[in-house]
Amino acid sequence: AAAMRLPLALCLASVALAAASQSPLQRRVVKEVLEYFHGRSNVQFLFKEQAVEGAVEREDPSGTFVQLRLSLVQTACGKRAPRRHNCRTLENRRKPACLACYKFDRGDVPKVLDKYQNCGPSHHLAVK
Repeated sequence: AAAMRLPLALCLASVALAAASQSPLQRRVVKEVLEYFHGRSNVQFLFKEQAVEGAVEREDPSGTFVQLRLSLVQTACGKRAPRRHNCRTLENRRKPACLACYKFDRGDVPKVLDKYQNCGPSHHLAVK
């Protein structure tokens, strides 16, 4: 059992490190995707970011392109809960994933020029 805890601890540490190392535009995409996901009528519970994978940020003359895969985990709180920061995660519940591609302009406060978001069961959105 102790041998299983070490990889889990390393994995959790890398998730925390990944969140800390994300660029401001990547954090903005994560925030917008969470808002999009919670805005769906079939979503009743609050979900939290579990991991961001495959983040790509590329600049070209027309702007900045950000692509990522966001893994979510369900919490015990309803999505309209007033105190969202105390919501504990429910490990054996739905764990959807979202794919997001955003294109930002090159302004000081970048505007979204175009975006694609798709959320569903994580096994439906496997990155090949």
